[in-house]
Amino acid sequence: MKSVILCVILCLSLVLSGCSAGQAAPSATPSTAAEIDPTQAQSTELFAMDTVMTLTAYGPNADPALQAAAEEIRRLDKLLSISSEAGEILPLNQSGQGELSDETAALLQRALEVSRETGGLFDCTIGPVMDAWGFPTQNYQVPEGGLLQSLLARVDYSQVALSGHTVTLPEGVEIDLGGIAKGYTSDQIMDVFAQSGITSGIVSLGGNVQTLGRKPDGSLWRVGLQDPRDPDQTFAVVEVEDQAVITSGGYQRYFQEDGVTYHHIIDPRTGYPADSGIISATIVSADGTLADALSTALFIMGPEEAETFWQAHQDRFDAILMTDSGQILVTAGLAQRCQITTGDAVRVIQ
Repeated sequence: MKSVILCVILCLSLVLSGCSAGQAAPSATPSTAAEIDPTQAQSTELFAMDTVMTLTAYGPNADPALQAAAEEIRRLDKLLSISSEAGEILPLNQSGQGELSDETAALLQRALEVSRETGGLFDCTIGPVMDAWGFPTQNYQVPEGGLLQSLLARVDYSQVALSGHTVTLPEGVEIDLGGIAKGYTSDQIMDVFAQSGITSGIVSLGGNVQTLGRKPDGSLWRVGLQDPRDPDQTFAVVEVEDQAVITSGGYQRYFQEDGVTYHHIIDPRTGYPADSGIISATIVSADGTLADALSTALFIMGPEEAETFWQAHQDRFDAILMTDSGQILVTAGLAQRCQITTGDAVRVIQ
């Protein structure tokens, strides 16, 4: 994903600022717990799910918690990958029918629920169209219109039959949980942290940020949002506690052909990159899985539909949206916890 490492650096430099640690400490385990300063950060970095991930935890149990979290990430990467023979998704797509584990079946059920709630704008069967554009492999190309139309006939979450643990797919239909996998993974890391006795931590999974508790000094985490017009800069800082902050933007992965830019957020209704009037959609929610899916869906919806959707589901998430005209829309739940760092016009959605 383009600018992944940059996003990690930007986010962590903001969220760690103000802590007594100042920067991540080495992850070596001290000889006794008493020697560990509970305000000192310990961090680890790994590459999984095609992205750089940075995990940070505080306290005497930070090192074992980080090790356990890294193992959990590797497990989920293998389980949910669309290309791993050792996972559950590839065999299902190859055979068109299969028995899933409790965990994978539950995550697929969540994906189908969000697909229904968003009218299919988030669709876990979009994989064949993504493949045609070359985004999973980075072998980018603009598909021929006739091919896209034929592939769109295979993009329909309602064709997925899930009964208990048994899944049946029509011919040509494939499942891809990549649209919520990182959000689900960050949720699971928060559970690993909590079970390890961690009360203060933060993770950045390719720019998907999720927090546990507050910073050790008691203040809220401050997460910076990349400006889609200049990803080297931020356009807003949001303060959070026990929440995920997940953004979708066309600047994250794209290619150019014949002077036209094509980004990776595909509108399932057209098969082409979404052109909704939104150029950045950030979801803030205690539910990282939901936030991951909705960041895509609201980006595709456009400002008016996104506003209506939030008004109907405001108990579950908040949002910060930037339009292609430079206006920033902030839902009421974030109005007091969001600082806009540019001169753009801001409207609070009530």
